[in-house]
Amino acid sequence: MKISFPKHTRRRWYLLTGVAMLAGTALALNEPSQTGGPAENPKLTLKVDEAPLVRDATNSCAPVVEKVSPSVVRIAVTAEGPSGQMSESELDFFRRFFGGRGPFSRGMPGGEHEHALGSGVIVSGDGYVVTNNHVVQNARDIEVSLNDGRTLAAKVIGTDPQTDVALIKINAQNLPFLTLADSDKIQVGDMVLAVGNPFGIGQTVTRGIVSAKNRATSGEGDEDFIQTDAAINPGNSGGALVDTEGRLVGINSAILSRSGGNQGIGFAVPSNLVRWVADGIIKNGRVQRGLLGVSVQDLTPELAQALKINRTGGALVADTAPGSPAEAAGIKNGDVILKFGNRPIETANQLKLQVAETPPGTTIPVQIDRNGETKDLNVTIKERTGDRLARNNNGQAPGEKQNDTLNGVAVANLDNQTRTELRIPAGVQGALITEVDQNSPAYDAGLRAGDVITEINHQPVRNADDAVNLTQKPAGGQTLVKVWSHGGSRYVAVNEGGES
Repeated sequence: MKISFPKHTRRRWYLLTGVAMLAGTALALNEPSQTGGPAENPKLTLKVDEAPLVRDATNSCAPVVEKVSPSVVRIAVTAEGPSGQMSESELDFFRRFFGGRGPFSRGMPGGEHEHALGSGVIVSGDGYVVTNNHVVQNARDIEVSLNDGRTLAAKVIGTDPQTDVALIKINAQNLPFLTLADSDKIQVGDMVLAVGNPFGIGQTVTRGIVSAKNRATSGEGDEDFIQTDAAINPGNSGGALVDTEGRLVGINSAILSRSGGNQGIGFAVPSNLVRWVADGIIKNGRVQRGLLGVSVQDLTPELAQALKINRTGGALVADTAPGSPAEAAGIKNGDVILKFGNRPIETANQLKLQVAETPPGTTIPVQIDRNGETKDLNVTIKERTGDRLARNNNGQAPGEKQNDTLNGVAVANLDNQTRTELRIPAGVQGALITEVDQNSPAYDAGLRAGDVITEINHQPVRNADDAVNLTQKPAGGQTLVKVWSHGGSRYVAVNEGGES
């Protein structure tokens, strides 16, 4: 009988045969010699050192991790569904920091609930846990998983969206908790560890350094982030950032990422800010914030030159609210706040936070620069009931020098219809910007359609004619423009022709 195989079957058989033949050859090569006796293999000698590693700060973080890990917990949240959807601004926040993927895992369309995973830090033996506001926002049920395997229900004690800090509590005693460090004393370059539950896979530790301090990401809220390159990923929110002594220096809050994963830029809320929020929630049931009543922006070199001020540090007052503590103390538009409560002010955000943390009713010294002259004032802080405190209204930094000033800017008078459509208050007087050429110095400086020009070189602008007349004969290398927008008032320095 003749047996035939399909072509592809024969090929496979040949290949297998070839492997078998090679294997047979290998066996033959390793067969004991029939004439010389068995071949002897060289003796294998391994050097083994079973003593534990002598750990110190230069070669291991294990002692710190062992100390910290029991105090960092996993938080699972069931949140309200359609009635508790995140606002567009919150969605923008997560798009910016998580590349379009927030910490929430949404259910099927029409579902009633959402589920989220995050982290938290035990800060007291009787069960208080700090985490991020965005982790527990709109929570219906919260479960906290401890390092010892227990899972306990938690309740929200208080939240503070402005700082993205929340305080929750579990019913337990004698819990391991972290000591809070003075976050003002950490320095750029200090080593830190981030501990949390990224992606819900379990507790994870990453190491890095403090990359920067006093970071603000959006200018909204009360932001004073510690920036770190320790890997932080979704699910790390609310976890611990600790120093090499195992003390809490921050609560991990956000990442700056194009992909949604770690790219070495993470942000943590400083422990001092966390402590202020937690104390306010426990003592008052809410966070009381101080009110100064000014809109401020950073003093850039261009603005300093336009204002004829020989300094670049400080918070430039763009607007003073009528009847505010600032007005009562004598602070005026164009002043530069140099010190608040004897603490130096370098940026507008620093002032905003220091004012917020000042108890209402406190009288505090303030140092200002007015037209190059230093003045000392005293201001009595009120309580902030809205969002009026020292808003950070920084304009964009000017680009390359050009030979024109407000050329490329079209302006129009404000009428009742325009005010209604653009929601411009009746008290705002000036010229409405209707168009800005994107290739103009004015656009580079930050002027945009919809802004209202209220001053040019400290001269009031009542209408479009005033704006045109005041820019026909520029007095120097720059034009200082004060504009109003829905973010408040701010100054903008527009580069004109010539050296400046």
